[in-house]
Amino acid sequence: MKTDAGYAKQAVLEVKAVKKYFPIRKGFLQRTAGYVKAVDDVQFAIRPGETFGLVGESGCGKTTLGRCILRAVEPSSGEVLFRDRKGMMRNVLELDRRELRAIRRDMQLIFQDPYSSLNPRMTVFNIIAEPLVCNGLMGGSELKQRVSSLMEMVGLNSRHLERYPHAFSGGQRQRIGIARALATDPSFIVCDEAVSALDVSVQAQILNLLEDLQADLNLSYLFISHDLGVIQHISDRVGVMYVGKMVETAETESLFASPRHPYTEALLSAKPIPDPRHKSDRIILSGEVANPANPPTGCYFHPRCPYAKELCRQEAPEMKAVGDGHYAACHFAGELELRGAAGL
Repeated sequence: MKTDAGYAKQAVLEVKAVKKYFPIRKGFLQRTAGYVKAVDDVQFAIRPGETFGLVGESGCGKTTLGRCILRAVEPSSGEVLFRDRKGMMRNVLELDRRELRAIRRDMQLIFQDPYSSLNPRMTVFNIIAEPLVCNGLMGGSELKQRVSSLMEMVGLNSRHLERYPHAFSGGQRQRIGIARALATDPSFIVCDEAVSALDVSVQAQILNLLEDLQADLNLSYLFISHDLGVIQHISDRVGVMYVGKMVETAETESLFASPRHPYTEALLSAKPIPDPRHKSDRIILSGEVANPANPPTGCYFHPRCPYAKELCRQEAPEMKAVGDGHYAACHFAGELELRGAAGL
């Protein structure tokens, strides 16, 4: 897929043809017998102040992609262009250790599990202050003032800074994780299933907090989730992944109302409707998810696709424009009449 030139020009982040292949080693000599294609030629861009939702089944490569962008996992190939504080687009994958450390101040991560992501031996003050201390940004009274300000910013009482994580609930712990991510004043945050481990009522509070912070600080989010309701609520645009590949991207409203890829249609049919009178009409896909270590020829989705034809079995589809800002990797995206999410 060719990213729209005007869109990429104003992007804070542009991902180009990123791949991550994990080697499969066998035998006494541990020779490489193949590769697991966890992320396979993914491309998209995110503008300042925008939330790009990334959705797909478990194991489709969402989290691996997020970690590749931050270089927590080294990609096999591709480019990750990020706009630094001087307004220059830098390829994160080409930076040396010193340059990467500097740019990571602007790229942060909110983890999925608020319990295991916080060090139980550290006080809340030390947890939030750690990024500032490690980057040599401030100390002394200035550091204390900044940490207290961050606590208040995420809706927690600064008087509790000397407590340990076990004294807080799951939602409060996630607020602490958010405060830590905000410590270095980043412009881009990867939210990796940031609310999936929380109760539904607490999820709503955290989502509202993230939206308020985005409006106040002009943050850009890559929001990774398998929950379609959460993605629909918080995202400006959505990307759908299947077996390491991006199969569709569009504005949120357009994708939920009029999907152009059969896999997206099947996903949307599983979205629950909070109405006891609503009768579910879910699309049940046949077969199993393709093996990323041995994917099928042609379109990876064709063994499960109810609309597949011979061309789908022989030739892999390219991501192409099927509407204004709407892209789909399907040979017949312009011909199929697919239904959107129920309840819209």
